[in-house]
Amino acid sequence: MATSEVVRQVMSGALPRLGCFDICLSNMNGVVSVKPGVNNARKISSLSVQVHKSSRVLRDRRRICALQGRNDVFHGKDRVRRLDSMSCKCQQAESLRGATEEDQHGAVFVDKSDKAVSVPPNGITSPDIDELKVDQQLNQEVGGFGSNTKPTAARKKKGSTRKSKADLIEEEAWTLLKNSMVYYCNNPVGTIAANDPSSPGTLNYDQVFIRDFIPSGIAFLLKGEYDIVRNFILHTLQLQSWEKTMDCYSPGQGLMPASFKVRTVPLDGDEFATEDVLDPDFGEAAIGRVAPVDSGLWWIILLRAYGKCSGDLSVQERVDVQTGIKMILKLCLADGFDMFPTLLVTDGSCMIDRRMGIHGHPLEIQALFYSALLCAREMLAPEEASADLVRALNNRLVALSFHIREHYWIDMRKLNEIYRYKTEEYSYDAVNKFNIYPDQIPSWLVGFMPSTGGYLIGNLQPAHMDFRFFSLGNLWSIVSSLATDLQSHAILDLIEAKWDELVADMPFKICYPALEGQEWQIITGSDPKNTPWSYHNGGSWPTLLWQLTVACIKLNRPEIAAKAVEIAEKRISIDNWPEYYDTKRARFIGKQAQLYQTWSVAGYLVAKLLLANPSAAKNLVNEEDSELINAFSCMISASPRRKRGWKKQILV
Repeated sequence: MATSEVVRQVMSGALPRLGCFDICLSNMNGVVSVKPGVNNARKISSLSVQVHKSSRVLRDRRRICALQGRNDVFHGKDRVRRLDSMSCKCQQAESLRGATEEDQHGAVFVDKSDKAVSVPPNGITSPDIDELKVDQQLNQEVGGFGSNTKPTAARKKKGSTRKSKADLIEEEAWTLLKNSMVYYCNNPVGTIAANDPSSPGTLNYDQVFIRDFIPSGIAFLLKGEYDIVRNFILHTLQLQSWEKTMDCYSPGQGLMPASFKVRTVPLDGDEFATEDVLDPDFGEAAIGRVAPVDSGLWWIILLRAYGKCSGDLSVQERVDVQTGIKMILKLCLADGFDMFPTLLVTDGSCMIDRRMGIHGHPLEIQALFYSALLCAREMLAPEEASADLVRALNNRLVALSFHIREHYWIDMRKLNEIYRYKTEEYSYDAVNKFNIYPDQIPSWLVGFMPSTGGYLIGNLQPAHMDFRFFSLGNLWSIVSSLATDLQSHAILDLIEAKWDELVADMPFKICYPALEGQEWQIITGSDPKNTPWSYHNGGSWPTLLWQLTVACIKLNRPEIAAKAVEIAEKRISIDNWPEYYDTKRARFIGKQAQLYQTWSVAGYLVAKLLLANPSAAKNLVNEEDSELINAFSCMISASPRRKRGWKKQILV
């Protein structure tokens, strides 16, 4: 009776959970001593014994937790590493120790072997996942305990059980997200890409990626925690025009790094003093050595979201931030040999960061480019020095929207039109402007295209159309209003019609279909990680849940996103939050997927937060203004020769 009551109180939160105590780090003996905030150590030991006794009721279930230690001391020198990441600018060891004692909000987690779990560098701890998993099992299978260890009434209500399970998954996600935070000079500046304590090889997943932090930042913004996003924006801004080079070439002025890492280094002349250093990567250390094009675009989008959510416009009004925006715009709007209004990039310069045949004008970059232009125009301070830049920005917005809506869009009507294209047309009035050969239409597309619905193709170049469906590009075209309202609804119609292909057992396919056979060998270079239906080649990425949710809420169709979230909740926590899933139906965890991937966690959280409060999505979307609509209508109705004159007139 008493034992069951203790378990019930622990599960309900009336008593503190095991493994959640205030800690004090001692740098003298390399140990972590536990100091409970309210109860003394004897009470905690007693609670531990009671919980272990109660676990006998669940004979075939895993233990909740094992708490061992001599004299209430947890041994483990790795825990002291948190001091290194929190040090900054000539702080002595004693002052560091004092600072740690003041901030007693850490947690001690114990693994299955009753040994203390070491903390990775930078103070990043992994939560007691087993405890959360067992909590979920207790709730789902036992339904909570009453006075006689019988299922309570809550278990009889399926809706209540599902809600409770979802709440536990969300609680676990928040724990994972908080434990992935990285600190610079005692302030949070981002989240690492993945925090899997069982993975021996982290590669660069222990770094803060700009694109990966976007869902994390938005989750914090929606939760009302603004400091980490503000710090991230300002510190990454300092990394523009970094002095590092790749093969003797410096990154273009205004380029944002792909990622950065916080390193703690000793100060010269004092063995006890250290400082934190931000170490960026512009692609010179990345696999493939490709500079990130999307980092600066995402940075501008996050900057606007910060101002919208927090109401703090002082950040975007700062001189250094305004300069940063202009540097990114100048880099993207620079004149070159490209004749199209789209942004020309190399393969692997965005979320798909490996060779996948997306070089040229991939849809993902164009959607982010369009969104960043709209956000920048909204945030730029009105001044005479920026007049030329704003004029070029407006011209590009009009031309880009026309180009994408007119030439990237495909549905059954457009497919029939391409099927009857005439080639080798030379004139301003040519219908087949890019000399597309009808034989390029792949056989899979005939069965994939529904009678109602359509989408924006992945890429367009002379004599080449990439007909693959790329999820992020299409979803963000909805969010940014790059696609028209009718096109946006048609994209969601297609997603609903092809649910088994694009969602199946785990949302969401990054692209469809996968490259296979000789095509895979030629286009990917026989990439062993991008095998068919894996990773970027048709793999399923849970982080795309948040973009799907924003798009669905914008079009007042949240039920589509809610259905996808419900599917994800069946497995994502049990599978330990993988980076991606493999196979056509996403039934396998990715063969090289990192577990406890932060943007999988954050993507789920953003989706849940937005579905609970749909009005918050307005801070993330771009609404099309009347000037763009009118300009687009003029371009549609104008002849090719008049288009040229119209463009010349706008630039005056």
